Amino acid sequence: MSRAVVYDGVDEAVAGIEDGSTVLIGGFGLAGMPFDLIDALIRQGATDLTVVSNNAGNGEVGVAALLASGRVRKVVCSFPRQSDSYVFDELYRAGKVDLEVVPQGNLAERLRAAGAGIGGFYCPTAVGTPLAEGKESREIDGRTYLLEYPIRGDYALIAAHRSDPWGNLVHRKTARNFGPVMAAAAATTIVQVDEVVPLGAIDPEAVATPSIFVDRIVAVDARHYTVEGAR
Repeated sequence: MSRAVVYDGVDEAVAGIEDGSTVLIGGFGLAGMPFDLIDALIRQGATDLTVVSNNAGNGEVGVAALLASGRVRKVVCSFPRQSDSYVFDELYRAGKVDLEVVPQGNLAERLRAAGAGIGGFYCPTAVGTPLAEGKESREIDGRTYLLEYPIRGDYALIAAHRSDPWGNLVHRKTARNFGPVMAAAAATTIVQVDEVVPLGAIDPEAVATPSIFVDRIVAVDARHYTVEGAR
């Protein structure tokens, strides 16, 4: 088993992300968003990306900044519109970005299925709605279910609180959100952390994302992002 590599900077950590990649981006609103990795991806220049995230960006930071850079072809998310999603709204209305809406629980489970090696699962969510169109259905115990497929990523960009040099991760409270399932669902997982601590300094019981799912780690200065984009 190969161990994660600790990088000195975020630009080195995102090097090699190819045009056309599917990128899983952690975060629930601003909580747990890997802002520094997203900024580095914008500088890196990869384009024609499919972005999978809980929502389609807040204000002008994070996923919204990536959308504004014109590098995203498609967004897969559960919550595309809110009061501060004006970047996505304008691009979508102009036909400059495609959208696939996935109910939040389905999004999490489809990512988890990818990491667990599950080929598909049946779920009742979205039965009888436009989201059910074109999907295989099956009746189980008198209830209708839809067949859902895993969501796999070429890369995952996630944030965590701490890591050891091998890549075992500790997340902080709600910032944990999609991080663990996205790490497992991606071919290459890149993580920004507040600090890298010595091996053995993390209680094994506190590890939410084990090192087997982590490829690249970079420590960043703790920053606070606002919806307006200030740090």
